[in-house]
Amino acid sequence: MKLEEAIDRFYNYIANERRLSEATVRWYMSDLENLATYLKGVWVDTMEELTARDVREWELMHIDKDESPRTIRRRMAAVGSWLRFLRRQGYYDTDLMAKLSVPKEPKRLPVFFRESEVEHLYDEGLFGDDFFGRRDRLMLRLLYETGIRRGELVGLRNSSADLATLTLKVRGKGDKERMIPIENELAHNISEYLALKQQEIGDVEWMFVNHRGKQMNPTSVNNVVKKYMTPLSNADRVSPHVFRHSFATHILNEGGDLAAIKELMGHENLATTEVYTHVTREHLKEVYKYAHPRGRKRKE
Repeated sequence: MKLEEAIDRFYNYIANERRLSEATVRWYMSDLENLATYLKGVWVDTMEELTARDVREWELMHIDKDESPRTIRRRMAAVGSWLRFLRRQGYYDTDLMAKLSVPKEPKRLPVFFRESEVEHLYDEGLFGDDFFGRRDRLMLRLLYETGIRRGELVGLRNSSADLATLTLKVRGKGDKERMIPIENELAHNISEYLALKQQEIGDVEWMFVNHRGKQMNPTSVNNVVKKYMTPLSNADRVSPHVFRHSFATHILNEGGDLAAIKELMGHENLATTEVYTHVTREHLKEVYKYAHPRGRKRKE
């Protein structure tokens, strides 16, 4: 089978049968066409002529161009999906991917705000005293004190907060619902905010609204976080999700239980939550380096 025909069959499968998004189809085809162009240059025109060495040398060509491990992994994932499809359909009977290695992407630790940076959120003077200043303050406090996701925040309704039982009902990934405990002070702030919203905006079911009284969108939440936290923090990244990382990291630093944090954050498995133990280890190393006498001597 000609390479072009093999790629066309895969295109028909992902675009018309599986109906993947245009963006996904585009990156699959971009990588496969890139591979086909390379193979033609080394006189490989058919699937029968294709070897693991050909694919490996194509991979090395991109590695030599200093492409990131993430990009290389994406390219190889496209090739792997293509070859698996051809094998399933009986067009190709060799498992080339079993003979190939893919560069691992370095594990990145979550970025988090320092406790001293987040403490500024409790300074009354940081926010305006009008409705939108109160809104912004409550949004940031909820992100930090509950660890909820950005999408979960914008999905909160007035009824999501049960002020009598001090719980927040959150609808997370997979439409799964979980209950998160909140402190008395935060519950009081929510109550005051909802009363002010009723007075200023009217009867709107969404907890957080924009200047038109409509439900806030995720981009607006990003803007609020960046507005207040960019001047306050030295973190490599400033986003709503950094508050989520901060929530987990700070609880662990205080001796919190990993399994409990998993439930609070709505993680499917404990392995997802365990990444924060690596963050706290790095935090402890930093504390040692700057506070312990031996650590200071090494630094000097």
